[in-house]
Amino acid sequence: MASSSLISVVSQYEKYIESNGINESVVNAYIEAAQVALQTEKDVEYGLKISARAKQLAEKFIFDSTGGTAWDLEKFAFKNKVQYDILDKYYSVLLAEAQNKIVDSGFMYLEKKREPKERFYMPRRKQFLKIGLTQALQGMIDDKYDILCVSLIPGAGKTTVEKMFNALVAGWYPKDFSLFYSHSGDITRMYFDGVYDIVTNSDEYTWSEIFPNLHVTSTNAKLEQFNIGKYKPFPSVQCTSVGSKNSGKVRSSKYLLVDDLIGGVEEALNPTILDKLWNKYAVDARQRKIQDTDGHNCKEIHIATRWSVRDVIGRIQNMYAGNPRVKVIAVPDIDPETGESNFDYEFSGFTKEFFEDQQLLMDDISYRCLYKQEPIEREGLLFPDDKIRRYLNLPHGEPEIITAQCDTKGKGTDYFVMPILQKYGEDYYCVDCVCDNTADYEMQYENAANVIANNKVQECEFERNAGGDRVAMEVNKRVLSKGWVCNITDMPTETNKEARIFQCSNWILQHVIFKDSQLYSPKEPYGVMVGLLKQYSVSGKKQLDDVPDVFSNFALRITQSNKTAKIEAAINPFRRRY
Repeated sequence: MASSSLISVVSQYEKYIESNGINESVVNAYIEAAQVALQTEKDVEYGLKISARAKQLAEKFIFDSTGGTAWDLEKFAFKNKVQYDILDKYYSVLLAEAQNKIVDSGFMYLEKKREPKERFYMPRRKQFLKIGLTQALQGMIDDKYDILCVSLIPGAGKTTVEKMFNALVAGWYPKDFSLFYSHSGDITRMYFDGVYDIVTNSDEYTWSEIFPNLHVTSTNAKLEQFNIGKYKPFPSVQCTSVGSKNSGKVRSSKYLLVDDLIGGVEEALNPTILDKLWNKYAVDARQRKIQDTDGHNCKEIHIATRWSVRDVIGRIQNMYAGNPRVKVIAVPDIDPETGESNFDYEFSGFTKEFFEDQQLLMDDISYRCLYKQEPIEREGLLFPDDKIRRYLNLPHGEPEIITAQCDTKGKGTDYFVMPILQKYGEDYYCVDCVCDNTADYEMQYENAANVIANNKVQECEFERNAGGDRVAMEVNKRVLSKGWVCNITDMPTETNKEARIFQCSNWILQHVIFKDSQLYSPKEPYGVMVGLLKQYSVSGKKQLDDVPDVFSNFALRITQSNKTAKIEAAINPFRRRY
């Protein structure tokens, strides 16, 4: 416990700051107080409070003196080959915190020797703090969580963070051991080499400064294992892959690190393989866990690209739904609030222009899995891309009728959807639409009225549920004000939405024709509408079903008004009969 004299001295420092502001002397005094609390008096809890305040003061002093951050000053110092005493003092605090299991400080101090542009953590630190990754790893150390699941975009640095974390854990808990488990021996080898380099390469990393009394005592490169400190039954760092004979060979007492068990899209599309991988995790990987030397259960960190709702992370989320000791971080490419990239790192980052280019080259579902963290159960897709009919040009002549169907927006993430369709023979060409989830109802009314008037729509049916009759009235008033007359009606819909969508899916695929993908961009309303249609699955959960719902209502309207048309029967997955 911290002495009363130390607590009194720190209190006097705060009074000094109130009267005189922040200067280098008080920063140095605070740093010295933190070191006394942590190293001399061994009061870690109080010492870390003082060290956090010392860092804050140092950063404020640097900003007031230079107009930049400590990171800015460090980059300047490297570029101009100069040293600053305040930076040395700042890093002494980071070292003290790193030695006391502070993840952020450990990551920062590990790469202290490296050129700024060659570092991994600092150029990404702002984004990692924003998405809560660093804090989640700290939560694992502080026993706030038992399981952490992380899904980020490809190339975000998930596995490199894991390597740095594993290297620190091996030093913080030298009596325990962790296991890295992945789909491929090539991946485990790269991981082993990476962690080993962090621990042993003193030219690049400062692991030996954080843990001066520890070193690698044995290495088995063939088995991808090495030990730190005294001998123990299983080495500090172990790596193995799916399919290896792991019984008796590997164990994990501190962390089971599961990284991308799915090797690629082919495996993700195969439900049998997904079931086998789950069994590999549940029966093999998880059985390697034992309690640590303090009697605590081994924790798990899962890092993966989310291809399927039936992957390991997806099943863990379902099984532990609502459990506060299971932390899930799933971050998409673009921040929905700002419209900016979530991964625009200082060096080697990803801009929103990069994501736009990637989206142009990929199918919508793959992009959503990889970059939006929206895994899809492709096996149950009702409207797969290769079954959707497309057109480049409309047929010759005038359409028999121009019609529309509207599903009004409810609450939350629901969409206001209104496709415009032109009838030629037995087919309906979808020529335009409204598709957005804005909460601005006036904008919805105006957009709908504009699309109706601009396309000279002759009839439009609104879903009466959720206030659709009121929306129909508001839209009709605006259509009339634009000098166009449209027969706008409203009708209630039945409640069994899923069954209705499935019942009508064949008719939609046979009779509704959409624009060729070359004629629209994924981000415009038409692209959003088609994307939501394609990703609807009979086996998915918590889906956005507004688009398939509006087309199913349209199908029922057309077929029920035309006795010669029929909807082909199909097995209903919700009722298990026709």
